[in-house]
Amino acid sequence: MSEKSMLPFNDLCAQRRHLGDIVDEAIRSVLDAGRYVMGPEVAQLEQDLSAFCGARHAISCGSGTDALSLVLMAKVKAGDAVFCPSFTFAATAEAIARLGATPVFVDICADTFNLDVKSLRSSITMAKDMGAKPVGIVAVDLFGQPADYDDIEAVAASNGLWLVCDAAQAFGASYKGRQVGTIGLATATSFFPTKPLGCYGDGGAVFTSDAELAETILSLRIHGIGINSRLDTVQAAVLIEKLKIFPGEIAARNRIANRYNEQLGDIATVPNVLADATSVWAQYTLRLPRRDRGMFQSFLAAADVPTAVYYPRPMHRQAAYGHFPTAPNGLPVSDRLAAEVVSLPMHAYLTDELQDQITAAVQAALAART
Repeated sequence: MSEKSMLPFNDLCAQRRHLGDIVDEAIRSVLDAGRYVMGPEVAQLEQDLSAFCGARHAISCGSGTDALSLVLMAKVKAGDAVFCPSFTFAATAEAIARLGATPVFVDICADTFNLDVKSLRSSITMAKDMGAKPVGIVAVDLFGQPADYDDIEAVAASNGLWLVCDAAQAFGASYKGRQVGTIGLATATSFFPTKPLGCYGDGGAVFTSDAELAETILSLRIHGIGINSRLDTVQAAVLIEKLKIFPGEIAARNRIANRYNEQLGDIATVPNVLADATSVWAQYTLRLPRRDRGMFQSFLAAADVPTAVYYPRPMHRQAAYGHFPTAPNGLPVSDRLAAEVVSLPMHAYLTDELQDQITAAVQAALAART
């Protein structure tokens, strides 16, 4: 095995080849015009994003973390309590804690990796009993599919809480006929290069149909309260072209995920998508209960197949966040899945031949009782 022969986990170069000269021309146009910050492409991208998902307002910014932070800056005060899953990337809780608010960690559902409404309900009751000031919920659309929003929205409404969607991995997905970007008070997403819709650097966006919130975020985005988070014009130009091919890439990701499920469903716990929902498959994540994950990964690496673990340690198990409250019955599903999950290569340009190579390695590894 050599690094050169290892299959790419997310083949950005394949997409680059597919795009050809289109992106080069878009970037060259920005360079020739010289409007590198807040050029016309930024406004065009925001219009295109809004049209794509149906949100009234799409506001671009410097990163997915900034997108979530901008929404919370408009809604959260020091001392507030905000509920979020522990099984997520650090940015979810980071955006809450940096404002002096308290993230209250909630467990997830084993089949979807997303927020468990029963754990949410008990966490809200606990927070109120503690004398905390609950104000909102940040639900995460993990690995590309939306959380189960019917139940979450009902809990939010009955408790007078706002709902924000952390869709850093799920832009382009849908839930019961609603596009990601149109659910809750606001949605934040990321355009990090490896996201389903990614640029050639950092980038993000906020979606909302609330005009007052949109106006506040527009002010916050450019030195409103000590933050400057503008999307570069070059990145906007790249995303305009990538958005044009995005529907085809979503279809390809779903075809690839279905092939994975067909070939691995009998030997591993494959991911589940909610009925009446779609995923953009930011990650394709298996669960390997009662298996040695390290040995499994080593076996695949020897076959030149890369893997990744999202996430090996839930937020409530990390030193920086371990002092924040958790659901009253703990987070057993988050703890268990952190020890079981492993993600396989996933991108829109994964050929059947390469995918068969991956699944053959997985089958051999599991047959070897790793």
